Amino acid sequence: MEICAGAGGQSLGLEKAGFEHELAIELDENAVNTLRHNRPRWKVLHGDVADTSVWKPADYAPREPGQRPIDLLAGGVPCPPFSIAGKQLGANDERDLFAWAVEQVNVLKPRAVLLENVRGLSMPRFAGYRQHVLDRLQEFGYAAEWRLLQAADFGVPQLRPRFVLVAMQREYFAHFHWPEPAGEPPTVGEVLLPLISARGWKEAEAWAKVASGIAPTIVGGSKKHGGADLGPTRAKRAWAALGVDALGVANEPPAPDDTFPVGPKLTCEMVARIQGWDGDEFDWTFTGKKTSTYRQIGNAFPPPVAKALGLAIAAALNRTAPQRELDRDSEHDPVYRALRDRGDFMTAAQIARAVGKELEPHELEHTISLLSRDFHIDISDKTPVAYKIGDFKGFLGQDDHVRHSLFEKSRSRIS
Repeated sequence: MEICAGAGGQSLGLEKAGFEHELAIELDENAVNTLRHNRPRWKVLHGDVADTSVWKPADYAPREPGQRPIDLLAGGVPCPPFSIAGKQLGANDERDLFAWAVEQVNVLKPRAVLLENVRGLSMPRFAGYRQHVLDRLQEFGYAAEWRLLQAADFGVPQLRPRFVLVAMQREYFAHFHWPEPAGEPPTVGEVLLPLISARGWKEAEAWAKVASGIAPTIVGGSKKHGGADLGPTRAKRAWAALGVDALGVANEPPAPDDTFPVGPKLTCEMVARIQGWDGDEFDWTFTGKKTSTYRQIGNAFPPPVAKALGLAIAAALNRTAPQRELDRDSEHDPVYRALRDRGDFMTAAQIARAVGKELEPHELEHTISLLSRDFHIDISDKTPVAYKIGDFKGFLGQDDHVRHSLFEKSRSRIS
């Protein structure tokens, strides 16, 4: 089962790893059309994945003892709440569905979970958020790990770090091993030469030698920004060094005698090739106009990375991978854990004893400040000052959460 399925990058990779879709849900209509075009046999729902009028997770949960559950709950929930380039609102962003997705684990009871997001979620800003996720999964009976993966390690010619969460019921997680890097990725020139020379461009071979590295991260962008564009200023400079004009996307490859000040623009097909759709094993057709197609491609999870993760998860579920000793529960934010375990007010001295080290006043204040962005924090007015952690601010499925009104207000701009 795949939530926030996008245009099919993760879908295709997981299919190649042996998973068959029971259900895929996606908000963007153009991406839904792409999914349905490529896999008409799949059940694909269009709408807000957290809207119970679109689907009810409980309808897909095991209803009787011994009934087989969903093998894998997967998805690429919205990235803007955690993006380094954004405001990093986390739980206060109406687009945030990560914590909501984790809550569905307790409803669906899947054997495994795969959720991916941007590198920003790995930063200290979200240490408490990550701890909340791990603690909830532990409460539901799952072992889990986070890992920052580089797409280039799996044959994708692109700098594309993704922060991945894998969780499984403990009996299976003991057989889970993160996929190993597959060697050096091909260069942009090697991957794109057949496409860039498709209309007989005379400079194609020379261009391919210049494009001798891997691409910067392809940015799909948001509906509230302009047309298709290969990224911000820094990315454009990196593209220029590869002989690519990043100021837009071309309709077709260069003609035989075309010349360029910097280099040619890429077509959507070329961008898809850099994202991992190779036209062979990972063959896929995108529907919609150019800007929509580019966004579908740019916002996707590279299929080769999804396949590598899918194979590792399948090996764990089938117990064909060697068994390993599970690490003790990883701790991303010891202050959060201390406050949550205590469930009452704690002074700085009490927190220090709980975490096993002295905390400088500014260090503790900074940690409390970060936690207060995702959790309600009560601060006593007594001396010494004491802190108490309250409820998570984010959307977990509450009918009366402010997320609903904010989401509807900005729905046309969410992608």
